[in-house]
Amino acid sequence: MTEDWRDDRTDWRHDRIGAALRGENPTVLRRLSAGFAVIGDVQFLPGYAVLLTDRPEVQRLSELTRPQRTAFLADLDRLGEAVERVCRRLDPAFRRVNLEILGNTDGFLHAHIWPRYAWEPAELVGGPVWFHPRTHWTAPEHALGPRHDPLRRALGEELDRL
Repeated sequence: MTEDWRDDRTDWRHDRIGAALRGENPTVLRRLSAGFAVIGDVQFLPGYAVLLTDRPEVQRLSELTRPQRTAFLADLDRLGEAVERVCRRLDPAFRRVNLEILGNTDGFLHAHIWPRYAWEPAELVGGPVWFHPRTHWTAPEHALGPRHDPLRRALGEELDRL
């Protein structure tokens, strides 16, 4: 993945939620009840997805009302299950999904859905995905692209079934 977009203030990645609300975020898989299911910008763990809130001003889960929290977490469950089903079908080495709400870098509410695989290096497979080498996050071969269209389609169709 190239970092050139960081210099272009008009790039949709500078306002992922606003771009999703405007229909301009190309990573959106589906609009859910409390946010957007998006495929991750990097795919070194194929199937990586993110749930974005549909409220750009919200930074923390605790800023939502109880019903809004419930809706967001229900969307997280739905997206997590879709990732699990698709990844299990596509790769027999699929192990599980990790669900994370972090918010340390991006200042808007979002949740990561990371599929985990038996083929990951032994020293990494049992730890957090963030221990993967930094090069995995920036290498062109891991950047989301047209070769991920079948995966994108499968995730969207699974979300529709759920």
